[in-house]
Amino acid sequence: MTVKPRPDSRTVVDQARARGAHAHVLDTSEHIDKDSTLDAIATVLSFPEYFGRNLDALYDCLTDLSWLPSGEHVLIWRFSDLLKQADPKAYLAVHSVLSDAQRAMAPRGERANGRTLTVVLAD
Repeated sequence: MTVKPRPDSRTVVDQARARGAHAHVLDTSEHIDKDSTLDAIATVLSFPEYFGRNLDALYDCLTDLSWLPSGEHVLIWRFSDLLKQADPKAYLAVHSVLSDAQRAMAPRGERANGRTLTVVLAD
């Protein structure tokens, strides 16, 4: 089995900007637990102060994004493997919420509001 390497974050940023998307780089090299990962996501996406710092609140904010400009928002998660190694259960929970939110915010998704969310795991 061949493991596909993760894309370089700089390349992903360049590709996102080339198509007019807003790139948000989430560097979790220093955030290897669930709470600090949630805080890092909230910071990089400029979540409102009412963000509740839990998985339900993460989903709610990711499927709103009304405080950000319209268009595609690309969340580029660097070093996600560190959380995966340190706390596999937390990684799966966060990854699941990100995936669910991405589906909901797709152009024809249930929560589409002029904004879309794309999540990319990058090195």
